[in-house]
Amino acid sequence: MTGFEMFWPLVAHAFLVFCLYGLLVLRRSDVVRSGKVERIAFRENLAEPEESRVVNKSIANQFELPILFYAVCVLLYITQADNLVAVALAWFFVAARYAHAYVHVFGNRLQLRRPLFGLGFATLFALWVWLVAWMAFS
Repeated sequence: MTGFEMFWPLVAHAFLVFCLYGLLVLRRSDVVRSGKVERIAFRENLAEPEESRVVNKSIANQFELPILFYAVCVLLYITQADNLVAVALAWFFVAARYAHAYVHVFGNRLQLRRPLFGLGFATLFALWVWLVAWMAFS
């Protein structure tokens, strides 16, 4: 390993956030153009149409659980516990976040979204357990 593998999943997650912001701009532009809402509604945080509200909520989700992901990745790197197991878990977490965001934004089917969130949560928990074990037994 070259030493930076632990950071590629973070870059991939950041790309997801950037894509969601781009989608939010597109969806908000569409609802303003269609006359469903005035542009000021977004600035004043008034009733946002469902089309853009789900994207906005998905963006908010990317700043909740993933904060712990960023922290553990940096800690894994600092403690030199960023081996193949940690990197694989990090990629699995990011894949779960992509799938969760996709389901949330394109259909919002709870029967799919909840298990995808659970997979990401369990993977993140495993990353923290890996860090704790590494520190305890190294």
